[in-house]
Amino acid sequence: MQGKQLFEYAVIRVVPRVEREEFLNVGVILFCSAQGFLQTKFELNQERLKAFCKDIDIAELEERLRAFERICAGGKQAGPIGSLPLSGRFRWLTANRSTIVQTSAVHPGLCGDAKETLTRLMAELVL
Repeated sequence: MQGKQLFEYAVIRVVPRVEREEFLNVGVILFCSAQGFLQTKFELNQERLKAFCKDIDIAELEERLRAFERICAGGKQAGPIGSLPLSGRFRWLTANRSTIVQTSAVHPGLCGDAKETLTRLMAELVL
């Protein structure tokens, strides 16, 4: 693929107590229309999460993050949102919400390979 294409990404955060506005970065979601790419990566460091919030339900949190993966993949397993175009699914996943799993503001950039960019952002912003 020649040249660079516009991509957008957001950091996925765990916000155990929304009223405190404290969060821990756990993943990244990246959308690149030109490459037909919408994917998320996440990693739950249980020690960090438990130090951050002692009573967090790791299994429930992981299921919520797996829902991000299903929606990115699309199809019936993602429910009604899975039938939206990639851009619609990205916008739905990155919409403001007041829940334990939130995303940062959406940030733009240019990339040659969206998958490599997702891996790089994950390393820089989460790991």
